[in-house]
Amino acid sequence: MEHEVHADADALVVALRGEVDLEHSPRARAVLLKAVEDAASVLVDLSGVTYIDSSGVASLVEAFQSARGRGSQFALVAMSAPVQRVLELARLDRVFTIHASVARGLGRED
Repeated sequence: MEHEVHADADALVVALRGEVDLEHSPRARAVLLKAVEDAASVLVDLSGVTYIDSSGVASLVEAFQSARGRGSQFALVAMSAPVQRVLELARLDRVFTIHASVARGLGRED
């Protein structure tokens, strides 16, 4: 798994790429929790994620809960098809705020 973090407007955008599985989820978790600590608004760009398992989903949920506890915004953006399927099966698509693109997550038109 690779990641990139950059500031855009008042948000941190965390782009994850590759597989977010048992091997890589601890790194994803650390990156996401750090972003939540550093910003009042975090967008997680999942367009480059080719595979996510339950440990990867747990990392997203933990970061979401941490953000909520801090009163911060946390949203998933540009989900790849594999991520979307997993979140829909777990019904987590009803829990997370999800935007079709980074631009939409930032309140801009595409």
